Amino acid sequence: MLVRTCNRLICLALSLGLGACTVILPPSPGDSGYGAVSPEDMRAPPPNAGGIYQPDYGLSLFSDRRASRVGDIVTIQLQERTTSSKSADTEIKKENDITFNEPTILGSTVSAGTYSLETGISQQRDFGGSAKSDQSNRLDGNITVSVAEVLPNGLLRVQGEKWLTLNRGDEFIRVRGLIRPEDIDSNNSIVSTKLADAHISYSGRGELADSNKLSWISRFFNNPIWPF
Repeated sequence: MLVRTCNRLICLALSLGLGACTVILPPSPGDSGYGAVSPEDMRAPPPNAGGIYQPDYGLSLFSDRRASRVGDIVTIQLQERTTSSKSADTEIKKENDITFNEPTILGSTVSAGTYSLETGISQQRDFGGSAKSDQSNRLDGNITVSVAEVLPNGLLRVQGEKWLTLNRGDEFIRVRGLIRPEDIDSNNSIVSTKLADAHISYSGRGELADSNKLSWISRFFNNPIWPF
């Protein structure tokens, strides 16, 4: 029984150590799922002399030039705002007071010296609790992405990223999702609130980003299965 308990403790310690030492690779430009997508053939089709209609040319006399094919680009206007607030306030109070008067016999109280039969019971309970949580997020800006896939129902799957190299590190914005061609305005742009299945990331890497991360020994002791 003791050997089995020791084996379980050893396995638990090993799992905690491996969980704390897990290496997470930092994001890099061109990662799968966010890199730019090019059409299968970037060459322009040969001219068709004698024909008015030219295949594979996006020329239209009655519509604006908007993203519609794989490799086309479209600008996403980031207008993300989320606000949440929750509060709770609870107060419970209860008081009990019971008094037994001193009994009398033939008009005289019953006592023994300084002691009497008069009894009083008093009880009071108070409970008060409160909780409040507020969270607000906002992301504004523009990012131009490319069309990665045209689905059979006409939706466009777009993806892209923007990297900014600053003084002490890099910052990036990544966007991926589905858009409807009819939601693209005349400037070939669309607001992020019309992006379906949206995956929007804004983060960074470098010295400033690393300073906000827990060390591996801190992750070890903050592991959810740590028993103490």
